[in-house]
Amino acid sequence: MSQFFQIHPENPQARLIRQAVEIIRDGGVVVYPTDSSYALGCAIGNKSGIERIRRLRQLDDKHNFTLACQDLSQLGSFAKVDTKAFRLLKTLLPGPYTLILSATREVPRMLLHPKRRTIGLRVPALPIAQALLAELGEPLMSVSLIMPGETLPMSDPYEMRDTLEHHVDLIIDGGYGGIEASTVISLVDDQPQVVRVGCGDPAPFMA
Repeated sequence: MSQFFQIHPENPQARLIRQAVEIIRDGGVVVYPTDSSYALGCAIGNKSGIERIRRLRQLDDKHNFTLACQDLSQLGSFAKVDTKAFRLLKTLLPGPYTLILSATREVPRMLLHPKRRTIGLRVPALPIAQALLAELGEPLMSVSLIMPGETLPMSDPYEMRDTLEHHVDLIIDGGYGGIEASTVISLVDDQPQVVRVGCGDPAPFMA
């Protein structure tokens, strides 16, 4: 049975955030809200947690996982960001974007795209996600909470509890979530490439 924490979306309770991070550090898989949709997450080096998420989402080994980072400086430890990209990201993050960038050696091999050594990175703006990342002190391995056979992320925390209570260790109820995933932008090549249009405005990358 998973735990179920009701955390205030604007003023997250510090005690519950600390308990949630303890669960993550102890190898747990959690459901948490971001500024796009709810996501599944686990610690960056948690191999069994990543496998549990793969099974739950029915993902193959080619699926790109995302590292949710607290800020741009943390993101810069895990991805190669040149000056031009940094200036662009500084104006847009935190926000509902996933950036695909070339990974540094800090990223575990099991999280990388098998051929390109790339990684997806996010800096979510939502206070609950920010509080979790600040307390954790490292990125959270994340993937959108879209169940097999569905095209939209789950948005109702009580429905999540009914569906997932035997499959995850913690569900954070931060209110109803969005039903649109983040906008995915590849910054691997010289020109930004919009991979998926979601709830983040892709216009800044199309100039």
